[in-house]
Amino acid sequence: MGNSLKAIVAFVPSDECQKYLLEDLEEMPVDKMVDLSGRQLRRLPLHICSFRELVKLYLSDNNLNHLPPELEQLQNLQILALDFNNFKALPLVVCTLKQLCILYLGNNKLCSLPLELRLLQNLKTLWIESNCLQCLPEVVCELSLLKTLHAGSNALRTLPSRLRCLQELRTIWLSGNLLSEFPPVLLDMPFLEVIDVDRNSIRFFPSLVHLPGLKLVIYDHNPCRNAPKVAKGVRRVGRWSEETPEPRKRSGAVIEITLDEKPSPPPAAKPEPE
Repeated sequence: MGNSLKAIVAFVPSDECQKYLLEDLEEMPVDKMVDLSGRQLRRLPLHICSFRELVKLYLSDNNLNHLPPELEQLQNLQILALDFNNFKALPLVVCTLKQLCILYLGNNKLCSLPLELRLLQNLKTLWIESNCLQCLPEVVCELSLLKTLHAGSNALRTLPSRLRCLQELRTIWLSGNLLSEFPPVLLDMPFLEVIDVDRNSIRFFPSLVHLPGLKLVIYDHNPCRNAPKVAKGVRRVGRWSEETPEPRKRSGAVIEITLDEKPSPPPAAKPEPE
């Protein structure tokens, strides 16, 4: 089915048209995963909410701006992908899915996150990149099991000091924001393994030698005059990363990141809960 035909059919709310978009998905798949990415959906078909044993639901790259209250029936859901949609606010029904481990909210129009997000105490991975956030919502600091936070491509200028409470956090992606200084709170998080502050406005980097868990720091595309000092064995990506007196020549080659929490693959290949 062509995307143009899907787009036309998506405007018609009849059950027949919705079934056409779903391509006859009538029963819960054996693998307990439903991938409805890129179907031009404007509303979630209610019969999906009857798949109560569902573990993974991918709704990426649609035209959704709300979710039905019936979604609350999916209490076994561990992965929910809502990225590349039209959400201006996170539907509160998402916060009732207490088994969620991974939540993708990137590339929407979110300016904030609801306080109810604190109910998702099993959440380990949160992607909120490419939204309209001017500050990192404080409620994120209450997600005690969070290991990976991707908040790149927003308009963040600072990070809340309470972020240091997230002692399980290992990876934080902050590229493409408005940081004018290296976030001081990160200096108090010795358990961090990956810090990405690429494409900000940071002019000076403090020493990161005292962070024993650090494995990778990405600081390229900042107007900095120094490279951050790191402990032996820590990989750096940015100017003067080889400790040469002058900036090393860049070939333009893409530097490949080999750690597990790599920026987003296609929805069907997104990381699984541990």
